[in-house]
Amino acid sequence: MDWLPLLSTLAGATIGIVATLIADRNRWKREDAKDALRLRLDIYTQYTTTVKVLGETLRALAEREHPSDHERALALREAFRDSGIAIASERMWLIAPQPVVKASNSVFHCLRSICDGYADGTAVSSPEDRARWDERGKAAAEMRKLMREDLGVGPLTERHSPVLNDYNNPTAQ
Repeated sequence: MDWLPLLSTLAGATIGIVATLIADRNRWKREDAKDALRLRLDIYTQYTTTVKVLGETLRALAEREHPSDHERALALREAFRDSGIAIASERMWLIAPQPVVKASNSVFHCLRSICDGYADGTAVSSPEDRARWDERGKAAAEMRKLMREDLGVGPLTERHSPVLNDYNNPTAQ
């Protein structure tokens, strides 16, 4: 019996199986990387949207008339709690790389400071308020920069959030 054809067939089958396994593993890795990128994009979008909406909500509540300072503080703290920022923040802590987590945590604490300031009676557009919003704007710009780097997209050349001018109207920077 001639063993050469049998060995050739076995070698060919082995090569085919190994090549298929390698191709499947490479395809799985690419799909896994795409899924991870999509997940981070979803988490980053949820977080930045929550930050934006919470900021607008806090400012609107601070400008609104309230029966008392205590009612104002309660409304502001309830808005912070109900905003979803805690859930979005926890998702960041679980999924995002360390630099993005650190930057998003900085934004979280800036918003907490804004909320606490309004709850303690800081007037909208006062020097203290402007300083807190400026700090939040810088922290958010750094966070977005790191998020964009992580997602593999280029840097932005303009600021996302406008600064407030002396007439309390947003102006592009």
